[in-house]
Amino acid sequence: MRVTKKIKEKQIEILGQIYAGAKPELVYSNPFELLIAVILSAQCTDKRVNVTTARLFAKAPDAQSIIDMGIDALEQEIRDCGLFRSKAKNIMATCRTLVEEFDGEVPEDFDTLLKLPGVGRKTANVVSSVAFNRPAIAVDTHVFRISNRLKLATGETPMEVEQGLMKAIPREKWSAAHHWLIWHGRKICKARKPLCGECPLADVCPSNEMKL
Repeated sequence: MRVTKKIKEKQIEILGQIYAGAKPELVYSNPFELLIAVILSAQCTDKRVNVTTARLFAKAPDAQSIIDMGIDALEQEIRDCGLFRSKAKNIMATCRTLVEEFDGEVPEDFDTLLKLPGVGRKTANVVSSVAFNRPAIAVDTHVFRISNRLKLATGETPMEVEQGLMKAIPREKWSAAHHWLIWHGRKICKARKPLCGECPLADVCPSNEMKL
């Protein structure tokens, strides 16, 4: 199947219909909590992160209180999220930067977010989009996989896929489409065994295994 502009538009239309109103699964109450939750979410499920952050933020709800907690205690609080040592190191360094340079507040500027320890394009895009309502597409493993399978945007790196999605999807739909793709990856187009027989995008998907 040759994926034309018209087919991409149809893919986006179907995703928007099926996953209308899709929102992040991470639980947060302010930009700081969202930032820490997204850092913790690397190679960890959102459900597990929510358990960890509920416990962590009850003890340390802001950057200064995490600094006061100390690295050893922070490691113990986030131990069940995996990669806890590197995550604790990045979270502690980020909290120090927030306190020393931004009065403890999370900066809204995308390029400034990227300078925070442990914050890459995915995290910065999520915070920009979800916390500050700015159009952005964060490419996680689900978005990367679905975009390539649909050929909605192809690439060997998240950056290439992000740039492709920004061209294929209208700017006003970037933030919403990010969540559509994530939920489609979780529910239908799974990594090891995509449920092609149940997929509402089967007729406009070049990777539909039911046709192979």
